[in-house]
Amino acid sequence: MFFNILATFAEFEADLIRMRTGEGMAIARAKGKLSGKQPKPSNRQSRELRRMYDTGDYSVSDLEEVFSVSRPTVYRTLQRVRKRGRLWN
Repeated sequence: MFFNILATFAEFEADLIRMRTGEGMAIARAKGKLSGKQPKPSNRQSRELRRMYDTGDYSVSDLEEVFSVSRPTVYRTLQRVRKRGRLWN
């Protein structure tokens, strides 16, 4: 019974930590200080990658080599540029 009470307190403490962490992240996100990992190709590189792909002269494999990124990164970048139409810079 004593161990059950200790386990209950430990679970309660873990819930408090989880709640405080979530609140802290929400505050940081609201202040714009929590943005996550930035994409590897810069905005300029992303626009250039899209332009080169649209010309039809370069395959995805060529773009991988030119920009030193993986195939999934090329596809993600193409999709991101297509969604925004034009990147923000």
